[in-house]
Amino acid sequence: MENMLEHIIETVLPYVISAIEIMGIFAVTWTAIHTFWEYIQNAFMKKNHDLQHHLAIGLATGLEFKMAAEILKTVLVRELSELVILGAVILLRAILSVLIHFEMKHTVK
Repeated sequence: MENMLEHIIETVLPYVISAIEIMGIFAVTWTAIHTFWEYIQNAFMKKNHDLQHHLAIGLATGLEFKMAAEILKTVLVRELSELVILGAVILLRAILSVLIHFEMKHTVK
């Protein structure tokens, strides 16, 4: 039973991780496109969109998806060297997340 569950996890989890990473990529891409559109509106139509705040929120959301995928990857880790690399990636993404949230707090008007 335990071996069967492990097999199911090893088979299904990479697809789940990939789907979550794609969600993060989509969130960042959509945010970049939408914020660029707002930039165009600010420049040519004299709108007043808060570009930094919108971009920071989208980047933070995308980063949270990517971190969720990294956390799920810890289930598949087999060796200590893989765990060290995965831990470093999670740490870097956590630092980026903190920096983005710090910037969001300081760009609020």
